[in-house]
Amino acid sequence: MAKHLEVVTPETETPVWVALRNQAEHAAKAEPALASLLNAVILSHDNLADALTFQLARKLGDQEMRAMTAREFAADAFKSDPSIVEAAEADLKAVFERDPACKGYVQPFLFFKGFLALQTHRVSHWLWTEGRETLAFYLQSRASEVFQVDINPAAKIGKGVFIDHGTGIVIGETAVVGDDVSMLHGVTLGGTGAERGDRHPKIGKGVLLGAGAKVLGNITVGDYAKIASGSVVLRPVPAHCTAAGVPARLVNCPTCEEPAKTMDHTLAETVYAAGDYVI
Repeated sequence: MAKHLEVVTPETETPVWVALRNQAEHAAKAEPALASLLNAVILSHDNLADALTFQLARKLGDQEMRAMTAREFAADAFKSDPSIVEAAEADLKAVFERDPACKGYVQPFLFFKGFLALQTHRVSHWLWTEGRETLAFYLQSRASEVFQVDINPAAKIGKGVFIDHGTGIVIGETAVVGDDVSMLHGVTLGGTGAERGDRHPKIGKGVLLGAGAKVLGNITVGDYAKIASGSVVLRPVPAHCTAAGVPARLVNCPTCEEPAKTMDHTLAETVYAAGDYVI
């Protein structure tokens, strides 16, 4: 009798930690030179939180702050606020689902700067909310040195966020980034001057920020909007719209339903038809 195909649903999907361990075991057998690394970072731990504290400590520890010390306050953060680990799991899934170069969970967990910088920020943000601002700034500095990603510890970032490549990303103090956002290298969420107070962008859910995009000032980019690569955005962008250019202007509304998940960086054909673009 023929077997029915299994329907994969969120209820039957392999948990991220189980999949990560399985992939690490396979990688250790396939590449013995990395077996000790895979065992130390992933296979010797019982859960995602423990493995992540070890990995962050391994990356961030230096002469001023030993790895074990860094691991202790990361563990404190995860224990105090379990939603940090839930966000990390969602981030890991986002990388795997949206990056065609990603072959599994082991790659981003071990090597991807964007993922590791984001998890460092989640710990530094927890420290910030606990009033431990100096240590939070220290982590920001280390993340900038190690991963080339500079996120102020006060910035608020949702879950399921994909930071691709990471290099050169800057996110300011009062910026807010919603769930399921994707951003590429060179993105800046910055201010427009030396003013204090609430001065940075508010990025809605499911927004796609292309490589080198600059969004400046206390403006809102609506849910599921798309900012084209290299654009400089100085005015609000409505939900489901695309902004492109320097300075940016709206070029097509609506954009695709979930640009951050499809990673579709193209523009509508009507945009090219309206200009002087010739193939």
